[in-house]
Amino acid sequence: MDTLLRVGQAIAGVVETVTGAQDVAVEQVGGLPTLSLVPDWTAVSSYGLRLESLQDVLATAIAGQEAGQVFQGDRSFDIVVRLSEMLTRDPQSILEIPVPLDGDESRHEFVPLGAVARLELADGPNQISRENGKRKLTVTANVRGADLGTFIAELREKIEADVDIPAGYWIDYGGTFRQLESARQRLELVVPLTLLLIFILRYAASGSGRDAAIIFSGVPLALVGGIAALAIRGMPLSITAGVGFIALSGAAVLNGVVMVSFIRKLVADGLPIEVAVVDGATQRLRPVLMTALVAALGFVPMALNVGPGSEVQRPLATVVIGGIISATALTLLVLPALYRLVGSRQARPMGAMEHATSHK
Repeated sequence: MDTLLRVGQAIAGVVETVTGAQDVAVEQVGGLPTLSLVPDWTAVSSYGLRLESLQDVLATAIAGQEAGQVFQGDRSFDIVVRLSEMLTRDPQSILEIPVPLDGDESRHEFVPLGAVARLELADGPNQISRENGKRKLTVTANVRGADLGTFIAELREKIEADVDIPAGYWIDYGGTFRQLESARQRLELVVPLTLLLIFILRYAASGSGRDAAIIFSGVPLALVGGIAALAIRGMPLSITAGVGFIALSGAAVLNGVVMVSFIRKLVADGLPIEVAVVDGATQRLRPVLMTALVAALGFVPMALNVGPGSEVQRPLATVVIGGIISATALTLLVLPALYRLVGSRQARPMGAMEHATSHK
């Protein structure tokens, strides 16, 4: 326990130096006054006492010993013999407890407890915590003004450099950080699967891998806008922000679908692709802006919230608003140009059309 306490106090000192650490505390494991009876083995031997006799007398005096039962109707109560609490509070009174000498019980010879033992007052363990059968000591802290992932990374680096961990001892990080790690592992699986599912659905709907890829190109720029919005507001990349990125991906793809579907229709109607992308970007300007504004304005109250739950709502709303702004710019400016470069070229050049007409 002394080693645990020493290492825990050293770790607490390191935690206090990490940016964002507040309310650092070490679990109270000691400081409980303990009254111990220490036998004087020379006196015990001279009186012919056994250690069990001392223990029995002290246990009866302090804790009590059952001497019988009393019945009241169908209820029974134990009769317990022990010293009065007023006497047990005084160590001197405890030393005056008579201890019967072993031998002939008819002689009823006694010796004071203080003649064969002494009382020592010392600090003992307040509690001994265990987990999985191993002793542990908990160092707690709150994190304010910093994200939890960066805080733990900096803390681990400083502990490895400044704290000497003895053999057989190890450090485990729990609390909210453990929940963060669990959520992060799930997001590492959910986010790629979500993006893959969006691409597959777009490919199934359009029947063209190139068109699906063009539409899907709105997702990266939307993610960039969300990260930039977090940086501007000084917010960390949290789990709720990751959830916002998932919602943002759907909104970015929706605007791309509106634009590319209209351009494809114009190309199918016979317009050259150069004209189709210009007309498509011009005529789809209002629908794309309305879709973006509805989604972005709906998250403004969450982004400005400062009440209970704002630590969850603000990162999510900030990501969505920033990502929609950048995704809208992509949809209106970059996506038509990208479609012109790599999109489907169903219409023939105007020169070829004129040549076909004159041939007829």
